[in-house]
Amino acid sequence: MASRLNPYLSFGGDARQALEFYKEVFGGDLALNTFGEAGHQGTPEADQIMHGMLEAPNGFTLMGADTPPGMQHNPGNNFSVSLSGDDDAELRGYWEKLSAGASVAVPLEKQMWGDVFGMCTDRFGVPWMVNISEPQS
Repeated sequence: MASRLNPYLSFGGDARQALEFYKEVFGGDLALNTFGEAGHQGTPEADQIMHGMLEAPNGFTLMGADTPPGMQHNPGNNFSVSLSGDDDAELRGYWEKLSAGASVAVPLEKQMWGDVFGMCTDRFGVPWMVNISEPQS
């Protein structure tokens, strides 16, 4: 397997719902492992996600988990997830789904550098940037 760079998202108890939502957005295969499966049966976090990985058909990979007990969950303060490329229809489709019910900081529109760009924070508190460049000739 080649090396890959992808975001790893932390959630405050709703990782399952968030990762299932991203599967609806991007498609692909979602693998979820709970704390209970890792030996924490009978605990309050048993059904929470210890590790989840979504592998979309187009090569996107997204990983995430619920914040482990004893650690503080601070949503959205130290990262953004960036989607970029030149496939206008594909990227607009992702934007439409991600921005539904989201807080939109920058509407998806042409920017001064020439690309179409938008920023939103989705309904799970995850900040996204979508950048659509002109197709390379």
